[in-house]
Amino acid sequence: MDDVFGLFPVPVMRARQALDPALVAGLCAHFEHRAATANNASDRLSHTTLLQPGDSPLLVAAASVLAPKLAAFGALLFGERLGWSIKEMWVNVLDTGGRQAMHNHANSFISGVVYLTPTHADARTVFMKSPGGVEFSFKNDHAGVEQGPYNADKWVGPAPEPGDVVLFPSYLMHAVPPNPGARRITMAFNAIPTQLDSWGYRIAFAG
Repeated sequence: MDDVFGLFPVPVMRARQALDPALVAGLCAHFEHRAATANNASDRLSHTTLLQPGDSPLLVAAASVLAPKLAAFGALLFGERLGWSIKEMWVNVLDTGGRQAMHNHANSFISGVVYLTPTHADARTVFMKSPGGVEFSFKNDHAGVEQGPYNADKWVGPAPEPGDVVLFPSYLMHAVPPNPGARRITMAFNAIPTQLDSWGYRIAFAG
C-alpha cells in the first residue's frame, strides 16, 4: 500500500455566520459610504481609512466575536492559545467590474475577511502560491492536467454568505477576480499576538 503525506499545510479557517444579521446590516449601513479611498489597481474598488475597534460600537461588537476565532486559529499556527489583538480593520467596497490585485498583509500574523454582502461566485477570494517559491521551475500545464492540492497555483475559497469570516496567515497571497455581480462589501482586518516565546526569548507586540 502506498501512502501520500501532505507536508506542512497552510491553514485557512472559515467561520460560518459568525456575525449575526443585525451586526452585518449595521456595519454595512455605517461604513458603506465611508469607503472613499480609491484603490490603485481598480477604480471600482474603494476602502475606508484604517479603523480601530474602538472607533465604533459596531467594531467593538465585531472584535468581540472575532477574538475567540483568532485564538483558535492562532493555536494552529503557533501551537498555543495566545492573546490576540486586532491592529486595524477596514471596509472594502467592490462595485461591478472591480477587482483586487494579488497581495498579502505586512506586519501582522493573522488576517481575515468578514463578508458583509452576498458575493458573486466569480468574485470569491482566491488564494495563491507566492511567486518565486521553491517549486520546480518546469511545469506541466495544459487542458488535460487534473488540478489538485499538490500542483495547483491557486485555490478559490468556498462561496461565502453574509456574516461569514475567513482567517488566514497574513503572508498568504490572495486576490479577488473581476466582480460581475452586484456591489460586494467586506471588512478586512489584521491581528497580532500579545507575545511569542521561543525557549525564553520573548517578544511582545503592542496592539
